[in-house]
Amino acid sequence: MRYFELICTAYMKKELAFERSFEQISKYISFSMAQSDLADFHKKDGYKYYVFGGFLPIEKDKIYKTGNTYKFTLRSLDEHFIDTLAKALRANINNSDFLVVQTTKKIIKQFFISELYSATPVIVTTENGKFWTMQENGNILQLQKQLHDNLEKKYNSFFKEKLQVEQNFIQLLEIKNRVPQNIRIEKDSHKIIFFGNKFKIIPNEDEVSQKLAFTALACGLGEKNSYGGGFLLGRGMRL
Repeated sequence: MRYFELICTAYMKKELAFERSFEQISKYISFSMAQSDLADFHKKDGYKYYVFGGFLPIEKDKIYKTGNTYKFTLRSLDEHFIDTLAKALRANINNSDFLVVQTTKKIIKQFFISELYSATPVIVTTENGKFWTMQENGNILQLQKQLHDNLEKKYNSFFKEKLQVEQNFIQLLEIKNRVPQNIRIEKDSHKIIFFGNKFKIIPNEDEVSQKLAFTALACGLGEKNSYGGGFLLGRGMRL
């Protein structure tokens, strides 16, 4: 297994607040896809197999400044997607907020993952349509099951093979936030808030669990990955 990563350097055309940044990156990616050979893929329902993180570095006042450059990372299991999108991102010159001026591609081979950390909120929707939070739900076993099931479906869908699962890929899950975190977007003139959480996860060591942990790094943990939800950092042993 391997995933593909784009380090994108963006030039700010005007000031952009942190709370609007995920929406603007998501729109930039979506528009770039729609104007490229990825247009049909963009329109399809189902998993997109990519995730992105926010702009770095984060300014102290959480306002990205006009004239400065910031980087964000985009990952996918699909190399064709990454290669095509890299060109499309740089061609999207009419965006009013920022311009991607450089993309650098990296290939990350599967490695043994000892810990996962969520850099952006991990979003999970419960059966009643609400977002999972400790305050609203508090059922950790349900949370772990939904996180596992979502990853298993992503893996099966992309690789066209069914994993022989014997246990949840999560050995230990620690919630790192006291109150729910959020990602804010506007869609069809309606303001939407996705609530999520920041986690530290220790995956199990078996082969299947490690494949799912790597899938989480590659295309995001939980839901709303195309809005920046569930972008992870991993720690482990690289061969």
